[in-house]
Amino acid sequence: MSSEPFDLDRFDLAILRVLAAEGRISATELARRIGLSKSPTQARMKRLEESGVITAYRAQLDPIKMGQAHVAFVEVRLSDTREAALQAFNKAVLAIPEVEQCHMMASRFDYMLKVRTGDIQEYRRVLGERISSLPHVSSTSTHVAMEAVKEAGV
Repeated sequence: MSSEPFDLDRFDLAILRVLAAEGRISATELARRIGLSKSPTQARMKRLEESGVITAYRAQLDPIKMGQAHVAFVEVRLSDTREAALQAFNKAVLAIPEVEQCHMMASRFDYMLKVRTGDIQEYRRVLGERISSLPHVSSTSTHVAMEAVKEAGV
């Protein structure tokens, strides 16, 4: 599967907008909303899936109702940024379930993590026992979110 941009027309973009908001919508209703018949809509969906534009369908969970209301963003600085060190960090961070997102940054720090836990005490444990012990971590700086204004979607 290519990582090159995929050519999307207005119908493809309409399909993606609707599916991003309502992944369980029927093909008939999706076709009605975008102004095409069912067969061409299904063919477009299949093409978007096969091309890798649509990567998955999944349930969107409410983390607050699941007891995971605490969100922290963590700046991570590494002691070594050679490729082997970056790969070691990347592999290890994938094993920490509390880390929802991990982005390599072009900044004064190397990575930004989004960490979700139940409360500040749990976050301190995850930071001290898991994040700080990741390969090549030299320092971290935490920013605690007070409110999520927008979290998901395209």
